[in-house]
Amino acid sequence: MPNFRSLNRVIIEGAFQIRKERRIGMTDSELDRYMRLYYSNVYGTALCCCRNPSDAYDIAQEVFLKLYTYAGSFNDDEHVKAWLLRCAINKSTDMLRSHWNRNSRPLEAASGKSYDPFAGHSGSGLARFMKKISKKNRIALYLHYYEGYSVTEIAEITGVTEVAVRSRLLRGKNKLKKLLENERG
Repeated sequence: MPNFRSLNRVIIEGAFQIRKERRIGMTDSELDRYMRLYYSNVYGTALCCCRNPSDAYDIAQEVFLKLYTYAGSFNDDEHVKAWLLRCAINKSTDMLRSHWNRNSRPLEAASGKSYDPFAGHSGSGLARFMKKISKKNRIALYLHYYEGYSVTEIAEITGVTEVAVRSRLLRGKNKLKKLLENERG
């Protein structure tokens, strides 16, 4: 868990130019509140998508900077959370598609050491298997089982139909089951 004061300061310093142009959507205290409530959700979603803790941290910062400058309105806190998660997924996808990301490797890989983006984040060991599942299925599983969203809510967040979400959940669970069975022997 990051130090929220320093993270908040980084975001506010990064938004200095925006502040000069008067394009701020919320106060510093509101931003701090949302960061305390939803940072772990945004970071977890970004980590689930990009599989790299450093990139997930950067994406979380960018998402909260976007929230800070967003001039629209939200119905309630759950709407803010869904918006943040959608932004995290979009930023992760943009990062993964970027020219820089496709044409670079981690320093650990260049030095000949193996690179495991989930090292230190394995928890119960399930993360080791989650990284072997496709991104679409992994996001659906994460939002459903870790964040507690319903199929309807996941469909709204990801922009796909409920049938597609159910299919992704089923495929993801089947893949996890197969991986776990292979692990047992």
